[in-house]
Amino acid sequence: MIDLAWKMLFFDKVRFLITISGVAFAVMLVLVQTGLFGGLLHNATVTIEHMDADIWITSRNSPNLDFVHQFSESNVDRVRAVAGVERADNLILSFMQVSLPNGSEETAVVYALEDFATWGVPWRVTQGNLADLKRGPHVVFDEFARKRFGDFQLGDYRELNGHRLKIVGTTKDAKSFTTTPLAFIDYHRAQQIQPDLLRGRASYILVKTEKGADVQQVMTRLRNILPYNDVYTSKSWAERSRKYWVENTGIGFNAFLTVFLGCLVGVVVVAQTLYTSTMEHLREFGTVKAIGGSNWDIYRILGKQAVLSAIFGFVLGYIPARLLEPVVEKGDLKLIIPSELSLTVLVGTVVLCLFAAAISFRKVSNIDPALVFRV
Repeated sequence: MIDLAWKMLFFDKVRFLITISGVAFAVMLVLVQTGLFGGLLHNATVTIEHMDADIWITSRNSPNLDFVHQFSESNVDRVRAVAGVERADNLILSFMQVSLPNGSEETAVVYALEDFATWGVPWRVTQGNLADLKRGPHVVFDEFARKRFGDFQLGDYRELNGHRLKIVGTTKDAKSFTTTPLAFIDYHRAQQIQPDLLRGRASYILVKTEKGADVQQVMTRLRNILPYNDVYTSKSWAERSRKYWVENTGIGFNAFLTVFLGCLVGVVVVAQTLYTSTMEHLREFGTVKAIGGSNWDIYRILGKQAVLSAIFGFVLGYIPARLLEPVVEKGDLKLIIPSELSLTVLVGTVVLCLFAAAISFRKVSNIDPALVFRV
């Protein structure tokens, strides 16, 4: 039965090539679209995931990391006094205007801390030293900013909200969901640059719990002393931020629609090809029944053809999707294809191809074995 399935599938090599090309296109479409979707969500929470914080304290009902509201910076003193808290610091996140040498302006997402090294952000410093941020009116830009701000070198100057700052370092891979470039400055410098918004105010409180402390108990204590703030674990805060972009923008529906269309293309191509092939080989299937074969044997043949089409198509779709990763990165996007996603797409491809084979099976299951004896 297996040999028959193989020979029937490869009998028309052009048709087989068309079949696996359709499956490959569908697989590549699903992998790339889902990978880009995952890359966008990764950017939305990349700073949360790299912060060495167990707990984030936010303003009430903050929907995500970037949509921030400020609150009193003095709250951090109360947090530091809570049992189970090892350290706590204020974090400022704010949008500032960067004046460019050509006279135009761009927006930067500014992160401000008193000690960046303690919290592990930024995580990839390619030039300079973060300690220099405390030594004067200095700023560190992510390398991605060159796309928006023009080329710059260490020692160059840029104005943030009219304040002239010296570039003392660069980082890599620190991006926001909206692709707005990230900048890092000293905490008190940020308050000087935006006094009306930030003086005496903070955006978040980062909390590191003591070793062995029960994080949930610490969070309960924090909620009791800060009733007008929200308290999250780092994981739950990242999930909340991702959920906002998925549910309140069109990217979630767009990704779903593309995946659906990819699956539809694969099913239609395989179903059409297997059905046409089945119609051309009705006598062969009649022979199988005439020599005692059952409907299960018929479906094994069709199922084998479907699985072979799925496997070949998946491989031909998976390879170019992987090759696109560095190309996409050059376009300042991120294509994330984890092994779990690849396995899921492979299993889904096989299942959908088997479903497509079932369409042909309905035609063959009622075939008359006497067909083989007719002229």
